[in-house]
Amino acid sequence: MLKQRRQAAETVAEALFAAEKAIDAAIASTAALAGLMPTTRQQANLSALIGQDAIMSTINTMQALGAARENIVTTHKHLSVAQHDIGLSAVSFEDDGFGEAPRKPEGMAAKPGGRLTIAA
Repeated sequence: MLKQRRQAAETVAEALFAAEKAIDAAIASTAALAGLMPTTRQQANLSALIGQDAIMSTINTMQALGAARENIVTTHKHLSVAQHDIGLSAVSFEDDGFGEAPRKPEGMAAKPGGRLTIAA
């Protein structure tokens, strides 16, 4: 039974990592496109009006990809909980490009009931 759970978790992990990489690649490609359009327009001595709709569409795409990345990271967190729930907490899956969130330095953790202070 443990072998079946581990195999199932590995299958899901591989698909998750592929989805994470695909979203990151789409973000990088779209960002390159967004940067290229105004540069090539200027090099061609074209009016700023040319391609404005295309640039806005690309910016909207970046926003959607940002939301997709946030959602896949949330999915990753939920699957980490599920991994624990099925007794595979000690198992580490390869190619996890996200890993754990960085830990705060000692003394930086939020204290229950604490107040925000302004540093001058």
